[in-house]
Amino acid sequence: ISERKRAQEEIRYLGQHDILTGLPNRALFGDRLSQAIALADTHRATFALLFLDVDHFKKINDSLGHHTGDLFLKEVARRLSAAVKNIDTVSRQGGDEFLLLLHELAQPEDAALVAQKICTALTEPFFVEKNRINVSASIGVAIYPRDGKSPETLVKNADIAMYHAKDRGRNQFQFYSEDLNRITHENLEIESALRDRSEE
Repeated sequence: ISERKRAQEEIRYLGQHDILTGLPNRALFGDRLSQAIALADTHRATFALLFLDVDHFKKINDSLGHHTGDLFLKEVARRLSAAVKNIDTVSRQGGDEFLLLLHELAQPEDAALVAQKICTALTEPFFVEKNRINVSASIGVAIYPRDGKSPETLVKNADIAMYHAKDRGRNQFQFYSEDLNRITHENLEIESALRDRSEE
């Protein structure tokens, strides 16, 4: 009975997690996103959905091979998980695309701090099987409920914002909302300038 139970648990785990990284897969993430919407409605809260794509990942696969590419993606998954809180969810959607669900935001702009932290973390060199790999990421940010009230709309709008980040030169994040985008980037520039001045 215990072996059968263990086998059933393993089947359930495999049905909900990405085999390569161990992160929640598309199905489990969809469940958590629906739960987040229900909770946010109940408590009149807000949360952020981040759509992340590794810039030029195809070059890694083409030059170093798929095995190295897979090991690299596992390292990306580790860094993403380390950059968020335990209550947040990091999910691999397939290929080099990841979705992140950020809970308990005091204000929508707080998602910018996490997105910036992730961009910085991924620009640190990766060392995979004696290969030094330098990459960056493009991130799109959608905020519930202002950027969508259904899982499908939120994912679609975060995806649109991610392509906006790629068009702007990659290695950055963009909000789906233009107003929030402008205000947040202005604030980050001011904070950076003040920090640079204090270090002089």
